[in-house]
Amino acid sequence: VGPCALVTPWNFPLAMITRKAAPALAAGCTCVIKPSELTPFSALALAELARRAGVPPGVLNVVPVSREGVVAAGDVLTGDTRIRKLSFTGSTAIGTLLAAKSAATVKRTSLELGGNAPFIVMPDADMDAAIKGAMLAKFRNSGQTCVAANRFLVHESVYEDFVARLTSEAETLALGHGLDSRTTIGPLINEAACRKAAAFVDDAIVRGARVTTGGDWAQGPFWGNFFPPTVIRDATDEMACTCFESFAPLAPVIKFSTAAEAVALANDTPAGLACYLYSQDLALAWRMAEELEYGMVGINEALISHAEIPFGGIKESG
Repeated sequence: VGPCALVTPWNFPLAMITRKAAPALAAGCTCVIKPSELTPFSALALAELARRAGVPPGVLNVVPVSREGVVAAGDVLTGDTRIRKLSFTGSTAIGTLLAAKSAATVKRTSLELGGNAPFIVMPDADMDAAIKGAMLAKFRNSGQTCVAANRFLVHESVYEDFVARLTSEAETLALGHGLDSRTTIGPLINEAACRKAAAFVDDAIVRGARVTTGGDWAQGPFWGNFFPPTVIRDATDEMACTCFESFAPLAPVIKFSTAAEAVALANDTPAGLACYLYSQDLALAWRMAEELEYGMVGINEALISHAEIPFGGIKESG
């Protein structure tokens, strides 16, 4: 292929680089890594470890930039004809821009963009498994993953039970320092992320939803960039927290009546990265999975990213 530009996000600053660099290096391609301006040191440390391991100079390169320099760096990586492939993980808006700029030099592109993952709970779901999966899919890394469950679609017959149990489980999560063994959920990346989450909660309340736990960034034992795990009941598909990716520990729960309605609600988004579906009727689950417009569908499974299977989305998720 040739030299590859790897533009990586902040949420998994080491894994996102190794996931891109490993296959590039295996194919004989050198790499230029542009890490997020929020997490440059992980990338620099990885480059140093690569040097110590014997990777020759010039093979694995890191170009950290400030926020002010992001646009200029992007212009160089997309415009330089020596770069033959661009791999980007991040927002749909930035991915669209990079793809357009890469077209001018006919670069190959691999884009893993934004998501709005639905977590569907059918009436016959194993509720213990569904709650366990919901906690993992929603609150892992404080909700800051591209495949995080962004909205919960729950059948009306099990809605009250699901909301009550999810609320109870969310209240067991312990905010704190990552090196404290008692901690089970950490901070958001910065204050802007907390303000966005708080605005999503306020919007939901104004539109008629109710918060069953969490929601208030400024009160209780929370401080700095720590946002409390939040469950929002009586959510609708017109709220900011269900229309847009929150990247925060917000769990809005929407009620549905039929499988067809669940599929329609799930597909009513330009995103198409990940989806979760819990049902003990596997024939129904497979039929629904065929209708769900997502690159990855986890059936009774909340961990859908594995080294041995493909990872990616459709529609505006890349």
